[in-house]
Amino acid sequence: MPQAPHHRPTGKRIRNFARAMRQAPTDAEAAMWRLLRDRRLSQFKFRRQVPFRSYILDFVCFEQRLVIEIDGSQHADAKGDRTRDEVLASEGFRVARYWNNDVLQKRTAVLEDILDKLSKRRETPHPP
Repeated sequence: MPQAPHHRPTGKRIRNFARAMRQAPTDAEAAMWRLLRDRRLSQFKFRRQVPFRSYILDFVCFEQRLVIEIDGSQHADAKGDRTRDEVLASEGFRVARYWNNDVLQKRTAVLEDILDKLSKRRETPHPP
């Protein structure tokens, strides 16, 4: 898997990095993509490894403003993740984080949680 740069890439560099990440997903990311791609989850459209500002979002449903992040142990109590989540929240996104092992071993529970988050957004009217 490509290594994340120590500084935040911008423009063409972040797009190239996102492309490289799509071509070399972790096992958990590949498993999640098999479940989300082609509108397989209740017809919601997800994209993967999407550049957004100076970040790369693992999976995003723009219609429902939901970002799904699949995290390994390197993300345990990561301050950078909290900052990123705050930036995304300021843009109207909700972030759902799941551990790699949960995606691989508790797939049904993860999908049920994602569907719950998607249905709650659907019930809430969009701000003007």
